[in-house]
Amino acid sequence: MSIPRTSKRTPLRPPSEDSRRARRRVARRGEDGQEDAAPAAPAALRPSRGGAGRHSGIEPERLQKVLARAGLASRRQIEEWVAEGRILVNDHPAEPGQKIGPGDRVKLNGHLVPLRFGGRPPRVLLYHKPEGEIVSRHDPEGRPTVFERLPILRRGRWLAIGRLDFNTSGLLLFTDDGGLADRLMHPRHGIDREYAVRLLGELSDEQIQSLTAGIALEDGPARFDTLRREGGEGINRWYRATLSEGRNREIRRMFEAVGLTVSRLMRVRYGPVELPPRLKRGMWMELPEAEACRLAGMPAPKGQGRERARAPKMRRTLARQ
Repeated sequence: MSIPRTSKRTPLRPPSEDSRRARRRVARRGEDGQEDAAPAAPAALRPSRGGAGRHSGIEPERLQKVLARAGLASRRQIEEWVAEGRILVNDHPAEPGQKIGPGDRVKLNGHLVPLRFGGRPPRVLLYHKPEGEIVSRHDPEGRPTVFERLPILRRGRWLAIGRLDFNTSGLLLFTDDGGLADRLMHPRHGIDREYAVRLLGELSDEQIQSLTAGIALEDGPARFDTLRREGGEGINRWYRATLSEGRNREIRRMFEAVGLTVSRLMRVRYGPVELPPRLKRGMWMELPEAEACRLAGMPAPKGQGRERARAPKMRRTLARQ
């Protein structure tokens, strides 16, 4: 077997100083033939002071809007956290009205917050609250809370849209988007709520007129937008009432002001969302994405949204009866 002959290689010579300078000039030139300045730091490393750079075509948004969308809290609560110095943007204290983008790192109380950009549709739950549950995450008295019934979120947390007191039942909305929660709760939007009310006794025409015209309560004047009779037997009389605010025990106090007692109170509608007849007490269901987007004033996504309905675990239901 013959061995192939190898060619004799010319030894390499070190490059001259002129060639080294030429190579450095080429390396510094961009595609347009112009010399680049010093390389910019990555977007994720540049601090955002009052504004964030664009990233993948996504416009920067206000800090409180992004954090509210992530389900941390309402915008007003987040503004309070900013004032208290509890929020950092790229390791700098956040500023009021500051804008952030996808390249920014936000921390709340030292913990990194997962952010959400691009107009992702919010999630909205309808829950049929029974009497005997409190609308709070923790209760010093150990009473059951509505949050124990809800599905677990991978990111963020459920925010209650309004409240119902311990002895009131009916429709309660939850969302993972603090901006939507503000939209549905803030008085400037005038979102009305409708209630089915059972009274011990019957209202006179004068009392109905007084309640719709406005009466004085300890915390200011109050009035029903509408109030109509719904029938009943004996001393129990049913009424439908709507109002556009939600102060503590407001409906009960309004009827007490005219000398009547509420024996049962149930919310049947919140804004455009009605309590579905098939949604039984203690059950929740999720709005389809298209309806949730309409509620938030966002464009509806393409395709069909999701809708889920679940009953709570049987052992949990039995333990509370």
